[in-house]
Amino acid sequence: MEILTQFKRIILSGLLIPVTLAAAGQDFKQIKDAFQQSYIQEATGEVLAAVHSLKAVYDEKSYEINLRLGWLSYQAGNFTEAVAYYNRAINIMPYAIEPRFGIVYPGAAMGNWTMVMAQYEKILEISPNNSIAMHRIGLIYYGREDFETAKKYFEKVVNLYPFDYDALTMLGWSYFRLGNFREARVLFQKALLHTPSGTSALEGLDLLE
Repeated sequence: MEILTQFKRIILSGLLIPVTLAAAGQDFKQIKDAFQQSYIQEATGEVLAAVHSLKAVYDEKSYEINLRLGWLSYQAGNFTEAVAYYNRAINIMPYAIEPRFGIVYPGAAMGNWTMVMAQYEKILEISPNNSIAMHRIGLIYYGREDFETAKKYFEKVVNLYPFDYDALTMLGWSYFRLGNFREARVLFQKALLHTPSGTSALEGLDLLE
């Protein structure tokens, strides 16, 4: 029984480490108020003020504060600082995918597509069927005109979500670029069953006429 008690204590202590909200001694109400103030300031366009509100209670070990500051710094156009905050959040919670989805925004803004791709691939390593990451990787390959690789990622998304307009349309365009016009037509038509006025799918069908 004592061994079981010690085991439970170890497990619980381990679980508490990554979800610590702030450093010991900081008042929770003060931190909560800083978050609330930052949301209000962001909503009214005062992004730098929102950053300052959270920096007033900053704790480098807080996942939540680093994640929020990553987003706000990106919104403020401070991309290097945003990447630093997101990386701290990733280091605190390495299996979380939300900071990885966050860091790709400043990464893309800086043109660091190698980093962006690495983060999406890491997301798929953690969450293999994450359709958002697969779709965005497909878009990157499509933009590079690597239509065969793009098709493979869009196919995976369509297999998970057979009636998703964006996935159907991009898979249709991938087939179109590869010269597989029959498959492209079927996919554009399926996409239009979801969104009858879908501009991209309509454009694809017009080109096939």
